[in-house]
Amino acid sequence: MDSKKLLSAYLPMTETAFYILLSMSEPRHGYGIAKFVSELTNERIKLGSGTIYGTLTKMQRDGIIAVFDDTEKRIVYEITDTGKELLRAEMNRISRVYDDMKSMEKYYMGEEQQ
Repeated sequence: MDSKKLLSAYLPMTETAFYILLSMSEPRHGYGIAKFVSELTNERIKLGSGTIYGTLTKMQRDGIIAVFDDTEKRIVYEITDTGKELLRAEMNRISRVYDDMKSMEKYYMGEEQQ
């Protein structure tokens, strides 16, 4: 799938896809991804194995991640350059959403209008 089609297909990302890619600052297997995400989010997000492996399969098929090592019982995945490009695009999108939210926060978080 070419880059434009991937961006169109994946953006905006699901929370699951975002956190899986975010977890791949180093190669990880499915359980390692779940543990990383749980720790990063202070257990706010707990990814189930079915959710993780379904998303990993799709991402691998689309060239966003690749198998790093499958010599042991667990398959270890790594993010590809395409995956990094996609993650950067989503991080930029989220940053813009955050900026928009901050500009309107005073109207919705209990502060008086000025």
